[in-house]
Formats: sequence, C-alpha cells, structure tokens
Amino acid sequence: MVFTLQRYVFRELFRVFLLATIGLTLILSLGGVLAPVQEYGLGPRQVIHILLYLMPITLTFVLPMAALFASALTYGRFACDNELDACRASGVSLYTMVYPGLALAILVAIANLILSFHVMPHFVHLAEKSLKADAKQILFRNIQRRGFYKMPPDGRFLIYADHVDLKRDMLLGIVVMQYDQGVIAKIRTADAARIQFDPHEKFNEVRLDVFGARQMGHQAEDLWLTLGQASFQYHFGSLLGDDIKFKKVNEIKQIRANLLFFDPIARMAVAAYSQLATEALARDLSEKLRSPDGAGYALPGTSRSVRLTAAGCALDDERAIKLLGPIRVEEYDVVSGRHLQSLRCENATVHVDEDTTGPGLSLDLFNLRVEETGQLLVRYHVHGLKMPESLQRDLHSAGVLDTVTCEGAAAVLRGPPTSMLASLQKQLAREIRRTLVDIEAEMNTRLVFGIGCVPMILIGIGMGIINRGGHILSAFGASCVPAAVLVVTILSGKNIMKNAMSEGVSGRAVMWSGLAALTILAAFIYRRLART
Repeated sequence: MVFTLQRYVFRELFRVFLLATIGLTLILSLGGVLAPVQEYGLGPRQVIHILLYLMPITLTFVLPMAALFASALTYGRFACDNELDACRASGVSLYTMVYPGLALAILVAIANLILSFHVMPHFVHLAEKSLKADAKQILFRNIQRRGFYKMPPDGRFLIYADHVDLKRDMLLGIVVMQYDQGVIAKIRTADAARIQFDPHEKFNEVRLDVFGARQMGHQAEDLWLTLGQASFQYHFGSLLGDDIKFKKVNEIKQIRANLLFFDPIARMAVAAYSQLATEALARDLSEKLRSPDGAGYALPGTSRSVRLTAAGCALDDERAIKLLGPIRVEEYDVVSGRHLQSLRCENATVHVDEDTTGPGLSLDLFNLRVEETGQLLVRYHVHGLKMPESLQRDLHSAGVLDTVTCEGAAAVLRGPPTSMLASLQKQLAREIRRTLVDIEAEMNTRLVFGIGCVPMILIGIGMGIINRGGHILSAFGASCVPAAVLVVTILSGKNIMKNAMSEGVSGRAVMWSGLAALTILAAFIYRRLART
C-alpha cells in the first residue's frame, strides 16, 4: 500500500512539474533569444534554431523553480484535503510520504548538474555553429536594414555599403573602418567586394575580394594608398562561447592545465609574444647596425632573403620597427644565393606578424630607387621573411606564457621592456587572474546551485504542508524566499571573488553558506512537522 501511495504522489508531482517546466521554458526562452536577434539581426529560421539551442540554458533555471512550484502545490493540496492526515492515521509516517518529493528533488539536482556541466555548453557551441553558418546572411541583412554592420564580437571592423547584391554575394560602394583601442587605425574603400566566410573551430575568417580599393592609414606613408584589386582577411573570435560560463567541465580542466586553451588569453599572449619579438629584433638590429664592420643585418626568408644597412632603427608602433635613413637593402635568392637587386630609400618599416610558432616578418620600403636600373618606386613590399635563428632560440627557450612574463622577457631582451610590452604584460596577467577566478567561481556556482535544489524543494514541500489552511500558492511564494537567499549568496560569492581578483576562501564560503542555511532551515521545518 505504501508504494501505491508514493507512486500516486509522485505521479501528481510529476504532472504539475512537467506542465510548469514547459510553460516557464517557453516564456523564458523567448525572452532570452531577444538579445541575439537584436545584435545579429537573425531571420525566422535562425531564431527557431537559436531558441532550441538556448533551451538547455533556460532549463538550468527552470527545473528547480518548476519542481519547487510542483512540490508546494501538490503537498499543499494533500494537506488541505486531509489526505496527508489520513495517511498518518493509517500508520504511514510523514517522511514516507515525503520520499516522492525527495526523489524528484534528487532527480532535478542531478539533471541540473548534468545540464550545467555538459549539456548547456554543448548547445551553446551548437548555437555558435548555427550563427557561423548563417554569417553571410546576417551581414547582408544588417547592411540592407541599417546600411552598416559592426563585426562581432569586439566591433573592431565597421562595414558600410551602398548596395547589396545577394545573387553574387557582393557589396557595392564599401567603406571599411578598422578600430584599434577605440581609435580609427585604417579606412579602406572599394567600388565592390565579394564576401566569403570561412568558419573555423576557434576563430572565424572573413575574406573580402575587393575591386577599386584604396586604403588610408594613420601614418603619412599610408595616406590614401591605391591598392586596385586586392584581398583582405579578417579574423574574429567566438560569438557566444568565449566565456568560462559556457565551457564544459573537461574544457575547464584543459584551460586550468594550459591557459592557452582559452582564446582570450591566447590572443593576449600572442600579442605580447609578438611585441617581445619586435623589441628583441629592434635591439639586435640596433646593435648590429652600429657595428663598425658595416656588414649590415641579414634577414632570412622563404624564397628570398635580405641584407640591410641603415643609420639606425626605432620602435615605431606595436609590432613595427622604423629604419632610419639612409637605407640600403640587398635581395638574394634563397636557393641559389644569387644577388637579385639593391634598393635605396630613406623610409622603411619592418613589421612583425602575430605568431607564436616563429613570428614572420615583412619589410616595407617607401619612395625607393633600384640601383641597377635607376627605377623609382613609391612602395616596395618584401614578405615571407623570418627572425634570425639566434633570436628564435631565445624566444623558444620556454613556453609562451613563461617567455612573456617580466622575468622571461628580461632574459630575452637582456634589459627592461618598453611601455608597450609592459602594458601588454599587465593586461595578460590581469586576464589570467580573472580567468582563474572565473573558473573557481563558475565551478562552485554550478555545484552549489545544483546541490541546493534538494533542500530548496524539501523546503517547498514543508511549506506546502504547514500552510494547509491558507492559499496554496502562498506556500510557493514563501518557499521562494529561501531559494532567493541561495541565489543571492551565490551571486555575492561570485562578486566577492571577482572584485578581489582572488581565489581565496571568502567568496566560496559565502556561496556554500547559502546552501548550509537552506539545509538547516529544511531540518528545522521537518523537525517541527514531525512533532505535530
């Protein structure tokens, strides 16, 4: 008979729980999809996909509330109709009748932990892939609607276009503005461009084949440079998943073991590493160019190498070294070693690519003369150059994160870094601390909220029984107060950890104190019920 009663109670519980879950999920999912719709300009089909993909996020919060509502409502009705008193009069204890609610609480807790640690991050990545697959339509739809589009996620590129040709995947009358730290770094214009999107696992790539292109930079030699027909590639990071709260537990463990698995840290580390390579090259260049032997400085390359002489050099900008005139550059064929040509100019810049495997170099010469022919050129570009082997050995003597630290950089540079590298080092150190704190806060948040479902639902059952004489929904309202306390303590603990930028015990203690308070309150309620 006891099992029959428990099965009856669980069936009533589950029916209310299921209906509440469906209703709350639909309402909250529709509200949650508004932000992506407004930011990316999604179409109807994309909205449905995103709605389905974001549902596990909604379920993480809906399941405990639906179970709390079902428990308070079902047990409140049993107590109000005197069914609970009849069972106790028949020799069935209160705790026996509470077992169905406890079973539902445990199931909800397990489901919540699985959702938060595994399912929700997986569906966020599926939503990311859906946005990537429709990236071209999103871009074209936004330009058609507003005339411009700011490339997510950081808005570094702003694209204007006069007309969109959907059939040929082309934009007409284009202006592309590139921002660097809130300042316009370059402006590119074109008569037309064909857009191609190439999504990758960890980044996204946009390729523009442009016609009638011109480029304006913030430096004098770049002002309104005519490029004619050219191709540009833009890389941008994840649209949704570049956040610790959207990572699976195995991904979080990988990031803990190697912080370079986290893309924001990897991007900052690459920028700092490239700047370190630039400064190391600048110092080596400066020493060799001042050498009395006058042999110049050799830069190896893939197809051709160069040997340059100059009066000196100076750091011009991030990842750029300005050569001081008079400058002479000799080009050689890498395979045969044959001398190709000699170039003279007064203005040249060495650029360092963002790469940790072996930063590539390129050399830009302006207003130059070819010695062999006397030909005058406005600009000459030598690409495919590499760092000298001695510098490569210094840069690869340790891991990337160890190399760009203050101690590692001082060993490579044999001196203090510039303000540019020091700023990048501080930003990287701050991002590493923030990421480690986010990992600690996120893991504790998921655990506390998942485990907290059990005492939360048990409190709802107890409040439903206690409030048998009043309105049944008032029991649900009263049981929401402890649930709100749990949420407040979780958020407070996270804020303490993030504000202090520390993985100390204070934030964790606040989070777990909310769970402890709910457990004590549940024990107190059932002790009181057992005496009545």
